[in-house]
Amino acid sequence: MDNDQETHDAGWEAGEDTLDEATVTEDDGGPDLEPSDERTKQAFDFVTNVVREMELDCRVRLRRPREGDSPDEINIEITGPDAGLAIGKKGQVLQALQFLTHRVVNRPTLDKRHVLVDAEGYRSRRDDSLANMAKRLGRQAVHEGKIITFEPMNPRDRRVVHMALAKFEGVITKSDGEGEDRRVQIIPVRRPSPAASETSGQGG
Repeated sequence: MDNDQETHDAGWEAGEDTLDEATVTEDDGGPDLEPSDERTKQAFDFVTNVVREMELDCRVRLRRPREGDSPDEINIEITGPDAGLAIGKKGQVLQALQFLTHRVVNRPTLDKRHVLVDAEGYRSRRDDSLANMAKRLGRQAVHEGKIITFEPMNPRDRRVVHMALAKFEGVITKSDGEGEDRRVQIIPVRRPSPAASETSGQGG
């Protein structure tokens, strides 16, 4: 395997900065979920109050966790004509809102609860785009025999990349670095020749 490395900036290539009329979803009219515990209620009330203070024409709702996520995850969705303002440029407003909500819910003496704050399915669409990009770069890593390293990512984005390539033939993924500098590497692995000893091809 060639030890050359290439650094790739996911850089929100995988997501849209704003919403237009085509991406705003209609309210499904279904019943709202009620907060199931005090910490869920704290998160819901906090996001609702922030949206109100920002004077956004939006609705805040609780959603069930997505398939594969922890059942304890607190999942909050913002919908409405001003949802794009709640997302902000490159998702920065949405990310800040999620960070603050996470701090409200996760006091030092309590068990950690994951919080997801989304707006008009922005994160879901971005996750899908990021997974598709990871697979494209996986193919590139196999073809060129090079390690491809993403720019630093938050834990959720790293998890999306790892899951997208978990069963991708010819590569393994590994997180490297500490704190805010932690990033994902896509590492091509040799296919064992018939005469070679069989190896697992698995790694960190």
